[in-house]
This record gives sequence, C-alpha cells and structure tokens, in this order.
Amino acid sequence: MRISTTLPMTPAGVPDPMMASHLENLGYDAVSTPDFIVGDGTPGFDAMLVMAGAAAATERIALEFGVLSLPLRPMAWVATQLQTLQHLSGNRVVLGVGIGGFPGSPFWRAVDGPLSGRGRRTDTALSVLPSLIRGEPTKVGDEEVTLAPAAPVPPIFVGGNSEAAMRRAVRYGDGWVPSLISPTALAKAAVRLGELARELDRPVPAISVGGHAILADDPAAVESFVRVLVDVHGMPPEEAATVPVTGGPAQVAERLHAYAEAGAESVGLSLDGGDWARQTEVLAEARASLPR
Repeated sequence: MRISTTLPMTPAGVPDPMMASHLENLGYDAVSTPDFIVGDGTPGFDAMLVMAGAAAATERIALEFGVLSLPLRPMAWVATQLQTLQHLSGNRVVLGVGIGGFPGSPFWRAVDGPLSGRGRRTDTALSVLPSLIRGEPTKVGDEEVTLAPAAPVPPIFVGGNSEAAMRRAVRYGDGWVPSLISPTALAKAAVRLGELARELDRPVPAISVGGHAILADDPAAVESFVRVLVDVHGMPPEEAATVPVTGGPAQVAERLHAYAEAGAESVGLSLDGGDWARQTEVLAEARASLPR
C-alpha cells in the first residue's frame, strides 16, 4: 500500500515544503498537494510552485498532484511546467488530474475558466499532454508545438467519482483517483471500473483513494468535517460518518487494509486537526503494520 499526504502550514499560513523531508524520512511514498484556489479570500497556493519547493527539499519521495485542474490551464504551459519539474526532481512527478471542482468561483472566472465542456476540454488536454512532455511535435489547436528538453511522462491518475471520470481514467490514465469514498463503496466502483476497461479494451487502471484523516484526539474536528460532507457535498449523514479516517495505528491499519481489499493500491490522506507531525507518524506506523 502506497501512502501520501499533504504538507502542513507554517505559522504564516503557507505550505512548508521543508516538511517534505520529514515524510521522506518516515518512508512515505509521496508528498501531495491539492489544486485549490477559489479567489474569495480562502487561502490557496499554486500547486506547481509548492511541488517545486518540495522537490528542492527532498531526494526520493514522489511529488503528487491531487489533483491538477486541467481546464483552467493552457496545455502547452502545463506540459513545459511538468517537463521542468521532472528535470528538477529527477523524474519524481505523479500527475493527478481532474476537471476542476469550483467552476464559477471568482478565480475560475478571473482566469477565463470554461463554465461548460470541462470534461471535453480535459479529454483534449489528456490526448496531447503525453506527446508534449515527450518533446514530440504536437498539434495544439492550430499550432504545432515542440517542447524541449523532453522528459519522461509521469504516471497520470484521473480524479473524480463519476462514471465519466472512470471512463477517462481507462482511456487516458494509468490510474483512477476516487475521493471521499468508503471501502464498501470503493469495492462496488472497482467492479464497474473493470467492466469499463473490458468494454474499451484497455488495461484496468490502478486505484488510488483520496481522503481525509483526523488522527489526533479531536472529536470536534471529526464532527466539523462530517458536517461539511453533509452540508456542502450533500452526502447522507450515515455515509458521511464512514468517510474520515480516525483512531490510532491499529484502527488506521484496519482502514488501509479495507481499502486494499476493495482494490486500492495507494491512499492519499490530508491530515486535519492538530499535531501534523504526530499524525504523519501514526499513518506511517499503520502502513508498516499491514501484511506484506
């Protein structure tokens, strides 16, 4: 089971790339960053720059986007950023991509993000992104572009819980990233993912679950997170209560094992609540106790 988590915030409220070395020392497989800029005063940071900082602070750990909103960005620009990050990091990028979760937000409108056709735009992007990164002559719109120096194409994981996202993962990706999903729901979705792969005559993508964990003794944080799932995401309360990962190493190991049994090969958890460093240790201890 691969594990990853996001960086903590400094006292000034910005991501701390230097703490990526803490994760590397604990044996984490990847450090991840969300792509979350709303533009209404909610703190948000450029994912590419955060990962560049993490690359400079580490030597081995993978740099995972969870997930990059492709419809907001010109593909030639994304490709040259990824080429650069691959060269700077020694080819450690894991590229999670998605259609973007906040269309119509102030930031989305300010950068002329499309309010419709996000799936179609993402499909178009994924069809050209690999060849751009490889440095091959590639048609982008009406222009042929060749980017250099070429870099290895990172593993591409497509985010989203919908069937459209699953199809996109089968067609274009190496993996599928459902988020905020229980092991029971994941097991059902994994069956459908296999069916889609057979329909499209493609390999079954690897599954990497994205979620949230509260591994400190903080009942108020758990209650607050569940309330958000119900009020913002429209999730039934009984289902929402099963989503956050909580408890000590034994309980966390049980959840990781359940995800593995449901078909997941990796789990990325954002750590909510206090004492980030201790929570990272709990998650590492839990993974270490899983059967080999």
